[in-house]
Amino acid sequence: MTAKTFNKGGKLHLKWVRSAICAPQKHKRVIKGLGFTRLNQIVERPDNRAIRGMVAKVPHLVEIVQQ
Repeated sequence: MTAKTFNKGGKLHLKWVRSAICAPQKHKRVIKGLGFTRLNQIVERPDNRAIRGMVAKVPHLVEIVQQ
């Protein structure tokens, strides 16, 4: 099994693309934990396992934007 590598000092640009109104409470907490406050907002987060795991929990609500 190969380990995933992340570039040190790398940043992820995340965009909130779909509303969390009918989403479960856990998904809403993940969105808030990522730092989103409004729809179509783009935030910059460090590229690490914790952030990647949060994005993996709500792939239908956020997307990774290429900058």
